[in-house]
Parts: sequence; C-alpha cells; structure tokens
Amino acid sequence: MNAEPGLQQVYQEHRARMLAALIHVLGDFELAEDALQDASALAMRKWGDTVPNDPVAWLLTAARNSAIDRLRRARLGREKLAQVGEQSRVVTAMTDIGEDSLLRLGDERLSLIFACCHPALAEDARVALTLQAVAGLTAGQIARMFLIGEPALAQRLVRAKRKIRDAGISLEVPADHQLSERVTGVLAVVYLIFTQGYTASPEQLEQSRLCEEAIRLAKLLATLVPDEPEALGLVALLLLQHSRRAARYDSAGDVVLLSDHDRSRWDRAEIIEAIGVLDRALRLGRPGPYQLQAAIAAVHSQTASADHTDWPGIAALYAQLLEVDPSPVVALNHAVAIAMASGPEDGLALIDGIDGIDRYHLLHAARADLLSRLGRTTEAAIAYRRAHELAGNPADRRFLARRLLELDLTEPR
Repeated sequence: MNAEPGLQQVYQEHRARMLAALIHVLGDFELAEDALQDASALAMRKWGDTVPNDPVAWLLTAARNSAIDRLRRARLGREKLAQVGEQSRVVTAMTDIGEDSLLRLGDERLSLIFACCHPALAEDARVALTLQAVAGLTAGQIARMFLIGEPALAQRLVRAKRKIRDAGISLEVPADHQLSERVTGVLAVVYLIFTQGYTASPEQLEQSRLCEEAIRLAKLLATLVPDEPEALGLVALLLLQHSRRAARYDSAGDVVLLSDHDRSRWDRAEIIEAIGVLDRALRLGRPGPYQLQAAIAAVHSQTASADHTDWPGIAALYAQLLEVDPSPVVALNHAVAIAMASGPEDGLALIDGIDGIDRYHLLHAARADLLSRLGRTTEAAIAYRRAHELAGNPADRRFLARRLLELDLTEPR
C-alpha cells in the first residue's frame, strides 16, 4: 500500500483543524503552516506501506517538533521556544488545544475562522485568510475570486498572518459580550466559502465540497448565537441554494437555468429544513440580508413550476434587500426580477444604471438576455461575447458560447 493516498485524505480532511491546534500552541500562523508542511513531507518518507493508527496525532507531533527545530535553528523567538518546550505533553488531539473555548463548540475550524476574522484585520484580508486557512483554497483561486493578481493576493495573506503573530491575536471564540461585533464578519466569510463551492463547475469536485463545509460551519455558528436571526437566515439560505445542486447541471456537465430545472431533483428534505429555520429567524423580528435572500430562495423552492413563479413578490423582496444591502450585485438581481415581473425594457433600464461590476460576467449575460428578448440581436451578441470573456467557470463559458451561437443563427442572412 502506498501511503500517499492516505496522507492526502488525512491532510484534506483535517488540515484546518491541525492548523488551528498548531497556531494556538505556537502563536504564529506562518510557523504553524511551515511546520505542518514539514510534518507532511516527513510522513511521505516515513509512513511507507503503513499509515499510523492515529495519523492526525502523528502529524501534530511531527509538526510541533519541526516548529521547535525551526525556532532553535533560527535562534529566534527564545521566549516562544521556551513556552512551547516547557509543555510536558505532546499535542496529539484536537480537544487538547484550548479545551474551554473549543469544547464549547466542538470544532476547531470555527475557532480558526474567528481568529482569521479578527477586527484588527482588514475585511479583504479576513476573507482571503479564512478561505486559505479554513477552506484550503490556493492564493491563485482566491485571487481569481477577488479579480486581482496572485502576487498581490499573496502579499495580502502574508501581511495578515504576520499581523496575527505580531499583535498576539489569540485563536479562540470571543467572549459572549464580543460575539455580536464579530459574528457579522464570520457569517460573510462562511457565505463566501459556500459561494466558492456553489459556483464551481461539476469537474471541480474539491471546490464543490466547500458547500457542505460552509453549511456545517453555518449551523455551528447558529448554535453559538441562537438568538441571532442572521445566523439562522444564513443556514436557511445555504440549505435552499444547496437543495438545487442536482438540477443545476445536465449529464454533460452543462449549465441548466433555474427556469429549466427538473424540480423533482431538488432536495425536498433540505428545503423543509430550511423553511423551518427561516421561520425561526423571521419570528425574531429583525430581518436582515441573509433572511431576505433566504425568503427569495424559499419562494422559488415552493413554486411547482417556473411558469408559476411569483416574480412581483420576488421583485418586492429584492427591493427590500436593496435597502439594507445596496450593492451592485443585489441591484442586478433586482433588475432581473423586475424584467421578469414587468418586462425586459424595465429590467434593462435598471441594469444600464448599475456601476462597479463591469468585470462581473453575469451583468453582461443578463443584459444580453434582455437585449435578445427585445430583438436587439447585435447588441446582445456583443454583451454575450463580453460575458464569455469574463466567465471563469468552464460550464458557464460553454453555456454562453451556445447562447451566442443560437443568437447568431437567428439573425437574418
């Protein structure tokens, strides 16, 4: 037996938890990452044909020893070295690390998220750091999400990690009186983790698993703050979006529009669970962006067919969402809902007034669709080409190419 597949599985499943444990002990993000990499390299050489009975404990012990060696060789961090070296027991289990705070939740990854989302860090740094440390995305993947160069993103990550070290930011869930100021940022990051997985193409299996991880983390957050309606709203939203996963692509891996979904393939159990969670959130009487988005998704989920969709109701919900979250993406979704409710002319007028997301391929795709419905095929073709240029998902690119071809075939010769 080759140990490499076993090591890869352990690393993928437990990387964030091991990293959280090491950061807690070492107090240094970069050192913890380097030590874990050293331990993995050692495992490749040592495990041979046999994976240890407790591979996580093996890797943690090796990583701790590597960190001590690194500190000793560099002759730096003498105080830190003494602190780590004085520990009489070896770190071997997740529950050994910060029991008071971690056992309160039973999940180290959530503690790592709170550390990554510390208010001392800039918002873009919080998101990038969490996506790398907790979700395991590469700097290149995160850079594409933010539409910036990979070197700039890498520098952002380095600065964030060093700020955690230099400021002594602890790896722990904040006290109850500090939760309210931190939860909003954590919810935003969990949603972005879900979005990264949800927008992955069918062949990107590793990224698609981020959806399940985000749902799990969202549920843990809702358990931590049961009276926070937006935490419940996020759980409902993620469940409702995830319930459609089986219908989003056809057997060839190509995009299927929501209006063309085979709704019998939607996960009814997830929908029922989500509706119950959303009802609990709305009863708290403090509607917010996640609850409103979940309410919109709920309208779709409870409609038997696309022809019976309550578009005026959805447009009204988007208008309410636009008041609390006046972002250009929400404005785009509102415009599409208006187009469905009132006609393509009204929707197109709203889209043409949106600024700030010219590199967002769905803006141009939506605009192309409305122009096509209005018979303005030349303009629609230009918009489809722009959308195709900007789309990163291969399935999206294939869909847009087909639309452009179909449009070309309808033009008079």
